[in-house]
Amino acid sequence: MAHKTLPGFREFYPADCSRRNFLFAQFRRVARAFCFEEYDGPILEPLDLLVEKSGPEIVGQLFNFDDKGGRAVALRPEMTPTLARLVGAKINSLKRPVKWFSIGEQFRYERPQKGRLRSFYQYNVDVLGDSSVAVDAELITLLVQSIAVFGLNHLDFKVRLSDRNLWLLLMEALEVDAEHQLPILSIVDKLARNDRAKTLDQLAPILGASAESFLQNIERFMQIDSIDLLEHCFQRLRPNADLGARITQRLEEWRSLQSLLAAAGVADFIQIDLSIVRGLAYYTGFVFEAFEYSGQGRALAGGGRYDRLVQQLGGPDVPAVGFAIGDVTLMDLLNSKDCLPELQHQPDFMAIFDGDAARMAAIADANRARAQGYAVDYALKPLSFSKQFKLASQKGARFGLIYGCEELTQNAVKIRDFSTGAEQLFARDHLAEVLVDVVQAGLSSTGH
Repeated sequence: MAHKTLPGFREFYPADCSRRNFLFAQFRRVARAFCFEEYDGPILEPLDLLVEKSGPEIVGQLFNFDDKGGRAVALRPEMTPTLARLVGAKINSLKRPVKWFSIGEQFRYERPQKGRLRSFYQYNVDVLGDSSVAVDAELITLLVQSIAVFGLNHLDFKVRLSDRNLWLLLMEALEVDAEHQLPILSIVDKLARNDRAKTLDQLAPILGASAESFLQNIERFMQIDSIDLLEHCFQRLRPNADLGARITQRLEEWRSLQSLLAAAGVADFIQIDLSIVRGLAYYTGFVFEAFEYSGQGRALAGGGRYDRLVQQLGGPDVPAVGFAIGDVTLMDLLNSKDCLPELQHQPDFMAIFDGDAARMAAIADANRARAQGYAVDYALKPLSFSKQFKLASQKGARFGLIYGCEELTQNAVKIRDFSTGAEQLFARDHLAEVLVDVVQAGLSSTGH
């Protein structure tokens, strides 16, 4: 019976694995350029850790079960709860701010669809221990560079920027009771996916007769795309002195964030979009999502500030901000834009030999070269000289290590540069030094 891959899971043949590894290598390069350190955690986590972070409704989206010890566990659906646990356990011994990133596999039991699978990889970047706007700007800049590094520009994707704090200030200005604010934010977060009548039906039990006027204010608010218009919107609502002062302070923080992003050279990638609410209840400040500029498909990335999560999960009070990029949607975009290079693992050297004695000499030299870090290949079964040269061409080898009767007699090896056809003879005893020169400078610049 032929077995198939489980729904929502993927296999990675060598070419696919090379593309995936290229993606991860670029993520690592950018994160390390920003001086972030890599960490990892277990794939299997206690179920209650995930429920504490996201609520009991998360269980329906998990691969969860009781292990052989009777513990309720789940395959991790995201990295943030693990990160919060790790940092909370050792925060007093960690140098702040904590700047960590990870690249790992996550699992969600959802209906597979375009851009969303049951198994996927995420690149997570977080800063913990600093509540300043400068940290938000740094993370957003890093997010932009983590996508732009593949050759995409501001015409290919945008980072849509919003603010949970402004939403809460707006609802306070609209005189919404504090206990109703988070449920309303959850409804607003789904506004684009629901028709207006359904949204009103959801708001009516909370707001009663004022649901329609409230929704009109929300719709106007979501159209705002500048700080000046934000300021005008709040002035129109005539907040009291205390609320007005808090609104003014928050708008100044917005201006500071915009200035920092402009200084970092990423202002063209940023778009104010207050429809981005991020329904997860733990977000506490600026929130953002990266989208393909055409607006097609799912978000490429999402994140924001979550200052209360570490404490919520039993740790100390630690401010935090972070984001995650999923590999599925980003890879789809990179493929559509033809931004992935042709990745071929070509040998540095192909050993070519004639006869058993030459074969033994070639194997000995090949393995010494491999120990130096060079990729060296050779035919594992007997082939003629001509077929070995053909094999070297098929594999795209840069150089040939040639062993014939003349070379064996002199305890030497002939090196051929396949790009130029140039050949030179070298003593095998000094091959280690010779290979360095050949790879770095090419065959024509080296001597005997």
